[in-house]
Amino acid sequence: MKIFGWKSAGRAEVRPVLSRVGASRVIGDWPMRYEAQVREAYLGNAIAQRAVRVVADGLGEAPLTASSPELEALVRARSGGQALLATVAAQLLLHGNAYVQLLTDADGGLRELFALRPERVTVEPDAGGWPAGYAYRVGERVARLPAEDAGGRPAIVHIKAFNPSDDHYGLGCLGAAAGAVAVHNAAARWNKALLDNAARPSGALVYDAGDGSALSGEQFARLKAEMEAGFAGAGNAGRPMLLEGGLKWQSLSLSPADMDFAATKAAAAREIAGAFGVPPMLLGLPGDATYANYREASRALWRLTILPLAGSILASLAQGLTGWFPGAALSVDLDRVTALAEDRAALWQQAAGADFLTPEEKRAMVGLS
Repeated sequence: MKIFGWKSAGRAEVRPVLSRVGASRVIGDWPMRYEAQVREAYLGNAIAQRAVRVVADGLGEAPLTASSPELEALVRARSGGQALLATVAAQLLLHGNAYVQLLTDADGGLRELFALRPERVTVEPDAGGWPAGYAYRVGERVARLPAEDAGGRPAIVHIKAFNPSDDHYGLGCLGAAAGAVAVHNAAARWNKALLDNAARPSGALVYDAGDGSALSGEQFARLKAEMEAGFAGAGNAGRPMLLEGGLKWQSLSLSPADMDFAATKAAAAREIAGAFGVPPMLLGLPGDATYANYREASRALWRLTILPLAGSILASLAQGLTGWFPGAALSVDLDRVTALAEDRAALWQQAAGADFLTPEEKRAMVGLS
């Protein structure tokens, strides 16, 4: 079985290879490399991390319908402590690619599914530009994994998000959210600096003796040393300042209200949530009235983000597992999704009120065989 859409006749045609774009670029003050973006967003930003977790955990715990109990058990099983569906969902959101390795025993029987770290995987195309294998790099060590086993069944299932500029690699959401993450993190650091100084912005000491004289070098050095020792840092925040004759304090920085600090940070947080497809209300962000209540926001999350992502992941896994499970099929059981209960109730009510339909047609309308 081929998982890349190969056909024996089509393989003779050369596929144009597009290079990976933006591997090391820097735009503005935020990084464009995946590892740096992960540190800034997922590891260092609560909004981005929570948005990814909401989608990944929701998909990972979604009720499934499978063509066989063994197939569902295989997808649900943990390999090395890894929850497969939640891990794949998070990788697609962050990196845009997920590589699921199909682990078999000596007899060729399928035993486990394990999601490889996508930033360590490199696609190795053949002469025509089609994927023929994968290189998995850990430091200086490289393991080469074939795309298929000896029986023609896939050894790696590559799931990728759409990328208009690359043939082999998908595009995640980190790049689109990088600017908003940089703004949100900078606002958090600025706020922390204010708190360290008792929320007092910096200013300047102005010397005005009235006779036009200036401070000597020795006086200036002594005054600077006293300021750094007695008033700098969080431990000295709020201490009263005793000024000698001719000295006065003048604030220089703009206040948080002048900079519209809160609004800027909230706008960046909503942009981060939007990049990952999560309604801001579900992340506890104020000032967003797009959804009437949490119930509507939860329904939108499932309809617009989780279900499309789940459909892509489950369809790819089912296609890759057909060699072991003929006619394999995986899908989310919408009847058991709590957030969609009202939609199902409305559909059942419509079906019950359609007197011109036969019972068999009503069952088909609500998705029952």
